[in-house]
Amino acid sequence: NKKGGGVVLVPKGLWLTGPIELKSNVNLHLQKNAILQFTKDFDQYPLVASNWEGLSQMRNQSPLWAVNQTNIAITGFGIIDGAGDAWRMVKKDKLTETQWKRLVASGGIVGEDKKMWFPTEQSVTASKMKNPGEITPDKTPEFYKSIKDFLRPNLLVFTSCKRILLEGVTFQNSPAWNIHPLMCEDLTVRNVYAKNPWYAQNGDGIDIESCKNVLIEGSTFDVGDDGICIKSGRDAAGRKRGMPTENVIIRNSTVYHAHGGFVIGSEMSGGAKNIFVYDCSFIGTDIGLRFKTTRGRGGVVENIFIKNINMKDIIGEAILFDMYYAAVDPVPLTGEKRDAPKIQLLPVTEETPIFRDFYIDNVVCDGASKAVFVRGLPELSISNITLNNLHIKAKEGIDLQEAKNVKLNNVNLTVNDASPLINIQNGKDISFTNVKYNSANLLFRIGGENNSAIKSSGLDASKAKQKAEFVAGATENSLQINK
Repeated sequence: NKKGGGVVLVPKGLWLTGPIELKSNVNLHLQKNAILQFTKDFDQYPLVASNWEGLSQMRNQSPLWAVNQTNIAITGFGIIDGAGDAWRMVKKDKLTETQWKRLVASGGIVGEDKKMWFPTEQSVTASKMKNPGEITPDKTPEFYKSIKDFLRPNLLVFTSCKRILLEGVTFQNSPAWNIHPLMCEDLTVRNVYAKNPWYAQNGDGIDIESCKNVLIEGSTFDVGDDGICIKSGRDAAGRKRGMPTENVIIRNSTVYHAHGGFVIGSEMSGGAKNIFVYDCSFIGTDIGLRFKTTRGRGGVVENIFIKNINMKDIIGEAILFDMYYAAVDPVPLTGEKRDAPKIQLLPVTEETPIFRDFYIDNVVCDGASKAVFVRGLPELSISNITLNNLHIKAKEGIDLQEAKNVKLNNVNLTVNDASPLINIQNGKDISFTNVKYNSANLLFRIGGENNSAIKSSGLDASKAKQKAEFVAGATENSLQINK
């Protein structure tokens, strides 16, 4: 960097290192068969002011770190390993019995409820606190040092950098998130493999936060949390930052295990817009297209364009919009019981999130628990959603709650349980055009007192044993079938 830039070459071999700070005009290049192994010695990672989950946080310095740099790159054919197993807590329910016994025998501490393993006592202590790493005036340097082991770094954090290239390299085994560009411009991620164990706590693939002008292409993600995720800050801090993630292209990429294939949220308080996702495949992910937020976030997510998505063996929903995100795994663990969120009408404020103007075209899904699930807020519906050319095989069909101006055109559903095929709760201006299905006990269930202008055309109602039922104050004049 001091000589004007150049290439730092990592030759083939196994190289043990502490954190690396990238400087402007430098390309960190890994030759084939090079393994860059970050140390498990926590003392090598100084505590630094950083940002995680949308808040200003004290964290251990990320293994790969850059701030306010220009023209930086990590390229080549090697593997970068973040030593994440030394940092992460592990949920018992995410391992086999043999894996759990082996983990416990390796050392560490099992939590009081016997459901979680922690690598150190500091991790146990801090896990009982709310946002222990958040930077607040009442916390001293000594406090952060006392919980240092808990403050897991993301593998890569580039903050306020410009003209970034990540190409060809495998990023694996991250302590928390894997790749985290924050407030960056002109980012290219090409032919990258982001890999984490399926049990990796907070083991996201890539989290693009408050960035603009981004291209992700030809990349593969097989991780423990969300695969490809768009974020822009959390709650008041994100709204104050006011930097949406915008002008993003994601194409020709594959996501295997992940909580979601392509995800927006839940920390999207600065907004997201002008995002294009096409020619991607999701195989075995918990949810295919996952858009999540909750009250308190605020922010506007709009102008999202998605096309040519192939999915297979999706555990939850193929397409999900949910404004009641509860910070839990998208699919309940074995034996886990969850109550539906309490529905109440609240005033619209700056804390009310907005999802609008989504255009999704040509989605093929072979296997999901539900084809489409949309759940908005009673005070502000999810609006202007267009779903064209869906071919989905799932256990259940379509569920729209608190949604407005939703258009579904040329939809082909093969479902196991069509009781009903389409459920609508307080929907307005909902249209179904050329919907085909295998069979249904009940075609429509309309619920709630705030339904209007629900229409279908080109829908063969004769294949259903019952056309419609109206519950919880819904009236028959809210639905028109083929009129």
